[in-house]
Amino acid sequence: MKTGTENMANDTLDDADSECLDCGYQPELKRTLGSFQVFAVSFAFISVAVGIFATYDELLGTAGPVGIWLWILAAVGQALVALVVAQFAARIALSGSSYQWASRLANPKIGWLFGWLTFWYLAIAVVALDNALASQALMPLMGMAENEDTARFITVAVLILQAVLVIASTRLLGLITSSAVGIELAIVVVLVIALAAVVAFTGSGSLDNLTSRGIAAGDPNYFGIGGGLMAGMIMGLTTLVGFDSAANLAEEAKDPFRSVPRAIVASVVSAGVLGLLFLIALTVAIKDIPAVSASGSPVAAIIRSQFGPVVERILLAGLAFAMFGAGMVIMAACSRQVFAMARDERFPAHTWMRKVNPRTQTPVFATILILAVGVVLMVALPGEALLQLIIGSTILPALIYGAIVILYLVVRKRLDHRPGGFSLGRFEVPVAIAALLWEAIVLFVLVTPGDATVPSLIVAGLILAGGIYFAYLRLRHPQVLDTEPGEDIFAQQETA
Repeated sequence: MKTGTENMANDTLDDADSECLDCGYQPELKRTLGSFQVFAVSFAFISVAVGIFATYDELLGTAGPVGIWLWILAAVGQALVALVVAQFAARIALSGSSYQWASRLANPKIGWLFGWLTFWYLAIAVVALDNALASQALMPLMGMAENEDTARFITVAVLILQAVLVIASTRLLGLITSSAVGIELAIVVVLVIALAAVVAFTGSGSLDNLTSRGIAAGDPNYFGIGGGLMAGMIMGLTTLVGFDSAANLAEEAKDPFRSVPRAIVASVVSAGVLGLLFLIALTVAIKDIPAVSASGSPVAAIIRSQFGPVVERILLAGLAFAMFGAGMVIMAACSRQVFAMARDERFPAHTWMRKVNPRTQTPVFATILILAVGVVLMVALPGEALLQLIIGSTILPALIYGAIVILYLVVRKRLDHRPGGFSLGRFEVPVAIAALLWEAIVLFVLVTPGDATVPSLIVAGLILAGGIYFAYLRLRHPQVLDTEPGEDIFAQQETA
């Protein structure tokens, strides 16, 4: 006998599949992701421990230890954006997230740009993360000396393994990401408690670190535009992103109208709180600020100085697994983005990219494409060019999120409110306006530094390349960008 909860879940599942059918899509992807697994998808993408591990050295070198308090500003700002994104996710549960939202609520041409930018952001992000996994976690863990060629070889091997697992099963993806998130949460919580205990009982560390500018104390441009203080925001801005990845897997989530928006908001809030506690504990535990700042891997240096090399290796092992899970999530989200655009015939080689394996119920060729992009970037781009591409990709989420907020302010009246679903109610407009102002600040922070010129040009180049394909579609297949598949159910809601 089914319980009321089970009946509600089944009703919502039928509701979600009915929306797919109304929108012109036959449900092909398997709904296997439960509420925690959906949360794990968003949280694994953010990967707060990994983000801090990778960017803490930059923070110490630009803003100094006191720069950790900028994390609060970034967390609040990104939470505002997450609330707006959740408003969309609570009403449209289709793979492709912002691509679908813009295509169906504005027009397919605008939606195509959302989809193109999201594709490149995710495709570059998985390469960047896996390369960091190879060079900053796996190689030190195995006692291997720094070597760029070795790191690239390991990166390609990791990409291949991730692609195989992503293709094999969405359920397997959910299990691995859930495990990775569980390990990451345990690492952060245990380290926060352990570092606090060590500092409290041994006096090894200092509360004064929390207000110190460290090696940035003599920077004359510290408070200027593009100076050290502004640069200190990069940690939060590059870590607290990707929370919308759960929306890209909405057609594989159970009860997506509830589970996806809750996961989006909960992942940002939990990452913001845990990240702040982790940063405070790390910063207080620093014994020698100049030495740690110059170490190259300050998080590992702090752990090693307080607990010894064994605990450091355990930390690296846990971070390696968390990074692997995050890479799988990004690859899966990117493949679903390609799949969503391809089934609308709006992506190169769409006939192949839209194919779903009937046994695994995953988009095989779309996933292989992400793997191929990663391999090409690893093989073809020299070190400095790859670095500039990765830096340039950090601008893309700010553009995408800003555009999502603008889209929401324009089309919000076309969105119905589902009974019991996520809704900001009368606060939706103030939250959206605040989120838009925040994204304007984020873009200013990212593009104003002098070394942001090349990354900004790379982003412009990606948009230009997309413009060429867009022009091809307009000239050769104009009908593809004129209408959406299925019924315009949102026009019906507006009329009603």
